[in-house]
Amino acid sequence: MPSILVLSASPSIESRTAALSDHLAQRLRQGGHQVRIRLVRELPPAALLAGDVTEAAIAEVVGEIAAADGVVVASPVFKAAYSGLLKTLLDLLPQFALAGKVVLPVLTGGSPAHVLALDYALRPVLSSLGAHHIVPGWFVLDQHIERTADGQVAHLQPESAKPLYEVVDVFSDTLSARSLGAAVPVS
Repeated sequence: MPSILVLSASPSIESRTAALSDHLAQRLRQGGHQVRIRLVRELPPAALLAGDVTEAAIAEVVGEIAAADGVVVASPVFKAAYSGLLKTLLDLLPQFALAGKVVLPVLTGGSPAHVLALDYALRPVLSSLGAHHIVPGWFVLDQHIERTADGQVAHLQPESAKPLYEVVDVFSDTLSARSLGAAVPVS
């Protein structure tokens, strides 16, 4: 059974990105995967900013990335790019931390103008970290994510849900095929 780590990189406690990350983790669990979620905002800020990979929580998340078969990288878009919180974590990873991994990038944002951040900001960094296969990611408008009072996803608007679930299912199928030894194209 493939293992997946979901990195949720919103600095906000009331985050639509975090709610969406949890929602996608549930969908992946239903597909038979072992899924763990890491809220990057819960990592010690001083160790993150100092790049202190010897700090226990930082070393733990680096180990979780190394152990995972697949990684979902979820972030809100700020200033036409993924969050600085995510950048801080990615900067302290070993050069080829995503080698051999299947990666799914997912971004959220307030305007369709930010959709290009997926391919022009996040994908190149994931590729530089050696990701084996980066499946097509998806950008979800904040307004398409309706949350419950406890912060869970109550509903995704169909114009975001359908294509998002399609890329999540491609990610899931790619991981399952790899675990069965099937050939997976490199992107």
